[in-house]
Amino acid sequence: MLIFLAEYLEQFARGFQVFGYLTLRGILAAGTALAISLLVGPAMIRRLNHYQVGQAVRDDGPQSHLSKSGTPTMGGALILVAIAISTLLWADLRNPYIWVTLLVTAVFGAVGWVDDYRKVVEKDSRGLPARWKYFWQSAAGLAAALYLFLAFDTPVTTELYVPFFKDFAWSMGPLFVVLAYFVIVGSSNAVNLTDGLDGLAILPTVMVGTALGVIAYLTGHVDFANYLHIPYVAGSGELAVFCGAIAGAGLGFLWFNTYPAQVFMGDVGALALGAALGTVAVITRHEIVFFIMGGIFVLETVSVILQVASFKLTGKRIFRMAPIHHHFELKGWPEPRVIVRFWIITVMLVLFGLATLKLR
Repeated sequence: MLIFLAEYLEQFARGFQVFGYLTLRGILAAGTALAISLLVGPAMIRRLNHYQVGQAVRDDGPQSHLSKSGTPTMGGALILVAIAISTLLWADLRNPYIWVTLLVTAVFGAVGWVDDYRKVVEKDSRGLPARWKYFWQSAAGLAAALYLFLAFDTPVTTELYVPFFKDFAWSMGPLFVVLAYFVIVGSSNAVNLTDGLDGLAILPTVMVGTALGVIAYLTGHVDFANYLHIPYVAGSGELAVFCGAIAGAGLGFLWFNTYPAQVFMGDVGALALGAALGTVAVITRHEIVFFIMGGIFVLETVSVILQVASFKLTGKRIFRMAPIHHHFELKGWPEPRVIVRFWIITVMLVLFGLATLKLR
């Protein structure tokens, strides 16, 4: 929004041209979202405590979690508001990719909000029934996938790129819709499964989001894209502003969510952030690199799938508890140790994912 004002003021002072730079607007978006989170966070926590919007804790999990019962949840709404305001302020709103990511984030956030509201306010342990949750996730993911398939106007934007191969690209055609759908919906649920310990999901989200912002900047710049042998997607660079907002809002939320957490993200935040990351990965054509960088999210999801499959087929469990972060807790790892080690793994995976941009 402010870019329109800057463009108008350029005729009076050339210094306003600086706001045309993506890098600056990405940094300003991060700073704005961080400031909103830090300023609004304390009031939000007090309000959630006042209305007793507290987290219910499973009694079959680690005993150390029982003390968390009653901790305010649905704090992810703060993240989404900070992202939306910051993006609307600093992004070029003429860019359709900005609106796609904002709408996907909002719809998935709404699904998560309804689920959280039913659990913590209406005291319905089932929350939003799984079939309806998956239905609305699928509807939003499929709508976004179809829109992107129709909006992409060059063959390169519907090709699947594999890291380490600079001349290999698979033209997917309509299968692009299937891939995009599974990336968006899958990443949404993967981040949600990871959000089980204080700060465990939000910092990896910040790190992966920041890396995707770098990738968006590169794929949206024809010279960098040609030099690195990565797909050039016109207009995708503007998503660097959106990713900056994710990073700033996430860091601001981590201030309150770090161990021991004052507030939890809830499904309203986890589902929305996962879908947002998946959408950016699809637009920039870096789905495989996204899976690498978000390896912790993938590990958490696979652990649940393996646990359920093993128990149904053999009656035995592979892990002491799934998702896998609970397995390590039940093995005796203190919660902060699990969190920090998962963070360290994410740092290494993100660096490796970024390295693949050059190793082709």
